[in-house]
Amino acid sequence: MTHNEIIAILDFGSQYTQLIARKVREFHVYCEILSYRISPDELQKRNVKGIILSGGPKSIYDDNPYKASPGLLNLGIPVLGICYGMHFIANELGGKVHKAIKREYGKAEITIPKENKLFHDVKSASVVWMSHGDSVEILPEGFSGICETSDTKYAAIQKNHIYGVQFHPEVAHTQFGKTIISNFLFNICKVHGSWTMGSFVEQAIKDIQTKVQNKKVICALSGGVDSAVTAVLLHKAIGEQLTCIFVNNGLLRLNEEENVINLFRGNYHINLDVVHAQKQFLDKLKGVTDPERKRKIIGHEFIAVFDEEAKQLGEVHFLAQGTLYPDIIESQSLTNPSAKIKSHHNVGGLPEKMNLNLIEPLKELFKDEVRELGKELGLPDQMIHRHPFPGPGLAIRILGEITEEKLDTLRHADAIAIEEINKANLYNDIWQAFVVLLPVKTVGVMGDDRTYEDVLALRAVNSTDGMTADWYPFPYEVLAKISSRIINEVRGVNRVVYDITSKPPGTIEWE
Repeated sequence: MTHNEIIAILDFGSQYTQLIARKVREFHVYCEILSYRISPDELQKRNVKGIILSGGPKSIYDDNPYKASPGLLNLGIPVLGICYGMHFIANELGGKVHKAIKREYGKAEITIPKENKLFHDVKSASVVWMSHGDSVEILPEGFSGICETSDTKYAAIQKNHIYGVQFHPEVAHTQFGKTIISNFLFNICKVHGSWTMGSFVEQAIKDIQTKVQNKKVICALSGGVDSAVTAVLLHKAIGEQLTCIFVNNGLLRLNEEENVINLFRGNYHINLDVVHAQKQFLDKLKGVTDPERKRKIIGHEFIAVFDEEAKQLGEVHFLAQGTLYPDIIESQSLTNPSAKIKSHHNVGGLPEKMNLNLIEPLKELFKDEVRELGKELGLPDQMIHRHPFPGPGLAIRILGEITEEKLDTLRHADAIAIEEINKANLYNDIWQAFVVLLPVKTVGVMGDDRTYEDVLALRAVNSTDGMTADWYPFPYEVLAKISSRIINEVRGVNRVVYDITSKPPGTIEWE
């Protein structure tokens, strides 16, 4: 998609990089997270209006530090370096960075000696969030310190359009963090903040129509919010040229097929083909326990199904998917090209050769932005606020080998958990909730008999965009009800545990 204004966020491996992006987009300014290796020429081609350099885990004086091209500091484009990003600026322009005499982790109080564009409307003696063991000791020529703390002389530096801050304005603990980011965007980069969901819809429809022209498109429809928004957006753009394909791969939630048919055929009158491919997928997954192999297999089988369906629909050129920006980020590493967190079936799981061209109209959006887009398109709240469901489905919620028996167990337990969450009026308070079947059996007692049966884990988290998440603090009585019902009603289960791991260090899904 073409954008008039872009803020480039160059990632040095910070755990907060995605937070920077979310804060920028809150001001209706489009931004992209890019590798620190990107060339200055590429930044200019992208019409970049400002550059933010993230923090990172390394020290700039390490043997193999992450170093961006020094040329990006000579483009005349405003730059804001955060923590490690500030150290990169200082080091490249002739300053010196050393281990701090006194490290700072957590809250600190800043002093701002005089008015500055970056700190406009920021109160001196306000609180910021520090996380550093290195400090700028000697400033590069022409730079001045514009902020300090009791332990850090150069808590922020500046020369012309280049700024650096030692603290993290993107985190909620920094009292005036949003003001600082706003100042950089509007006072320094001079962007307008015109990127809204309304403008996104207009541009997306034009882009889809230009790309598709009079050709046919098939859309992978799962019933989740991502694919639903994709389908409605495409239908708005190309109407009858779109056929949605719902694949029952045997890895779906209880009653998923019936719900999808009722919604899309009944409410939206979208062309919908339902494919029953349960045996095909389960045969391919037989004996497979590695989560990456599961994802790859499912991705390949999806494409095989779509290729076959496309042949029966006549000449089809495009496959549309609800790929999101976090899917793209998690399927690659911006600091280490050989590393990745996990493959997504609609990103890393695609085969190298396929007979359909991809359309992914949501690939620039975070999950909360997709929900905003759904509202803009008029989707019902029930669909917009539905909890995320992974493309590989229950395959990555069954740890170990997948069998029909395990799938039935998990479907039943998951339906009970969601039912009780709804009864307690907690569904919309939770970003995502689900049950995981573990490859573990434990001893239990039911009646007077010893049991040796399966363990299920309940997982519920709150998040904004899926990049970070905190576990949800259920009321004890709700947890007790869910556990009791599952053990009483789902045969073969005698224990339920609750996952209290945040992201990071864990991912939301278990595989």
